[in-house]
Amino acid sequence: MAEPPGRKQKGPFVDQCEPGKHAWCRCERSARYPYCDGTHRGSDVTPLKIVLEQAKTVVWCACAASGNKPFCDGSHCRL
Repeated sequence: MAEPPGRKQKGPFVDQCEPGKHAWCRCERSARYPYCDGTHRGSDVTPLKIVLEQAKTVVWCACAASGNKPFCDGSHCRL
């Protein structure tokens, strides 16, 4: 099975994120994956939006199997 065009790696994406709104891509076609760039428009897929109250390191899920989306829970290790 081929990976979707947006998926760049099998493990999580780790990023230092600023406070505010963030949108995690669920269509996996974003050129900014794991962040939404609007590529999903016209489909039934919508991003998962979160608000961070303070700057923090975020471990974003990249395998889409996490039980704690949009955050990594280690599910990629069991795939």
